[in-house]
Amino acid sequence: MTATLALARQEWRAGFKLPVAAALGYATSVIHIYGLGAYIRPISETFGWSVTQTTAGLTIATLIQAVFGIPIGILVDKVGPRLLGVIGIITTLSAFALLGTATGTVANWYLLWIVMACATLPVQATIWTSAVASRFEASRGLAFAVTLCGASVAAALFPYLGTRLIGAYGWQNAFAIQAAIWALIAFPIILFFFRSSRDLQNKNVAMPVAVEKVLEGTSLIEGLRSTVYLRLLVASLLFTFTIIALVVHFVPILQTSGIPVTQAAEIAALIGLFSIAGRLCTGLLLDRFRASLVGAAVFLLPVVGCLFLITQGQTTGSAMLAASLIGLTLGAEIDVIVYLTTKHFGLRSFGALYGGLLAALSVGTATGPLGAAWVVDRFGSYTNFLWLTVAFMVASSLALLSLPRPAFNPTKD
Repeated sequence: MTATLALARQEWRAGFKLPVAAALGYATSVIHIYGLGAYIRPISETFGWSVTQTTAGLTIATLIQAVFGIPIGILVDKVGPRLLGVIGIITTLSAFALLGTATGTVANWYLLWIVMACATLPVQATIWTSAVASRFEASRGLAFAVTLCGASVAAALFPYLGTRLIGAYGWQNAFAIQAAIWALIAFPIILFFFRSSRDLQNKNVAMPVAVEKVLEGTSLIEGLRSTVYLRLLVASLLFTFTIIALVVHFVPILQTSGIPVTQAAEIAALIGLFSIAGRLCTGLLLDRFRASLVGAAVFLLPVVGCLFLITQGQTTGSAMLAASLIGLTLGAEIDVIVYLTTKHFGLRSFGALYGGLLAALSVGTATGPLGAAWVVDRFGSYTNFLWLTVAFMVASSLALLSLPRPAFNPTKD
C-alpha cells in the first residue's frame, strides 16, 4: 500500500496538469448538451416550434455519436488522443457557434445538429480518458474522476453563461459569444498540457507509467468476444437509459407527487451538487478497493432513491434524499465503466473498446428520456417508470458484480 501511495504521488507530481486539461476538454464535448437548455425557450418562441422540435436535434447528434463510437476509438489507438483533442476543440466550438445561424426551417436546424454531431466526434470521452489512463496507474481512479468532473462544471456553468448572454445579446449572438469565451478559457490549456505518454516518450519527462504498460492489453477482436465486455455493455446501456431519464424527468416526477415546481427545481439542484462528490469519492474508492464491487454498490444507490420516490414522494425530505443518491451515482457511472475497461482489457485497444461502451452510453442517453416520456403518456404517472428503473439498475449492478478479477494490474483486486 505504501508503494502504491508513493507511485500515486509521483504520478500527480509529474502529470497533474493533464487531468485538468482533460476536464476542460470533456466539458467542451458536452457544451451542446448542457448548454442547450438556456436556448430552448427563446428558439421555440422565435420560430414557433414545439419544445420537441427544438430539442430533437440533440437526440440526432447523440445517436450519430453512438454510431461512430468504435471507429473514433480505433483512430485514438492509432494516432493518439492529442491531435484529435486539439482539432476537436476548434470544430466543436465552431459548430456550436453555427447553431446561432438557424434560419427557422426544421430541416436547416437538424442539418446544423448533424454538423454539430460530426464536429464533436474528436472530443468524445474516449479521447480525454485514454490520455489520462496512459499516464496514471496507481491513481487512475482519481485522475478519471477529475477528468470527468468536466461534465459537472459544464452542467453548472453553461446554462448560467448562456442565460446571461441571451439576455444581453439575443440567442443568435449568444451561441457565438459563448463559444468564443470557452475557447479562450479551454483551448490554451489543452494545447499546452494535454499530452499522453505517447506524446512524451521522446521528451525528457518523468513517466511513472512505463510506455510498455500502455501497450499491454487485449486486441479489439478479443475484447469484443469477451463475456466481460458483454456484461459491461449491458450494464452501460441499462444504467444510462434509466439514470439520464431520471435526471431529465426529475422535476416533473416531483410535481406529480404534489411538490411545487419551484421547490422541485431547488431539490433537483442537489443532483448536480452531489454528482461532483460522487465522482471524486468513487475515484478514490476505485483506487483502493475492487472496482467491480465499488461499481455494483454505487449502481444500487438510485434504487433506494427510487423506492423513496415511489413510497414517500410527497415529502420534501425523501425527495432530497432521492436527489442526493441519484447525484452520487450520476457522477460515478462513467468513472466506473472506463476504469473497469482499463483493468480488464488493458490499454492496447482501450480507445476502440471504450468507444463501443460509449456507444451504449450514448444510446441510453438518447432513448431513456423518450422512453420515460412514453411511459408517463401511456400510464398517466411515473410510477411504472420508477419500477422499471429499479429493475434495470439492479440488473446493471448484478452485471458488474459478476465480473471476474481483472487481468491487468490487479494490485488490489
